[in-house]
Amino acid sequence: MLQQQYPSQLLEKAVSEFSRLPGIGRKTALRLVLWMLRQDDADVDKFAEAVSRLKHEVRYCSVCHNISDSDVCPICSDPSRDASTVCVVENIQDVMAIENTQQYRGLYHVLGGIISPMDGIGPSDLEIDSLIERVKAGGVNEVILALSPTMEGDTTNFYLYRKLAPTGVKVSVIARGVAVGNELEYTDEVTLGRSIMNRTLFEEK
Repeated sequence: MLQQQYPSQLLEKAVSEFSRLPGIGRKTALRLVLWMLRQDDADVDKFAEAVSRLKHEVRYCSVCHNISDSDVCPICSDPSRDASTVCVVENIQDVMAIENTQQYRGLYHVLGGIISPMDGIGPSDLEIDSLIERVKAGGVNEVILALSPTMEGDTTNFYLYRKLAPTGVKVSVIARGVAVGNELEYTDEVTLGRSIMNRTLFEEK
């Protein structure tokens, strides 16, 4: 296959950077770069500033590890939320997906991934210790395990259940309305909402 020839090294560099984004190939990257060249300077500067500020100024909630503009995110600081219920999710996208259902009013805990030995991710790489400490501190009556129903998700569920068992907290898991093998963030809002509402107690097998 012939390598794409670019009339400008600046263009080639920009295409290379855009093509590093997930799901963006070089052809799509070229279209995006050429589109940006046609935009006003102010709009491009605004885009660049937004990306730069996102990287340098975004923070992570000291309570749940969700993305936030302050030390404690709006969900954790909302007095109308049910602080006695904590929903454990894999990533920030899952928080957004569950929030979009508008059927859950508790708090969250973002693990930052799931246990996956094949990918070199173990319990120490995740926000598990902070979850256990959060429960031990008191005030949490139920922990909902809302991880994707994959082998890695089930492994993480089991590990969390064993770690949480000594605390005496109620541990539940979302109903299997979510198809096995699916990623939580891609599940439709109705199915996801029902899975949260129809959660069941976690049973050790």
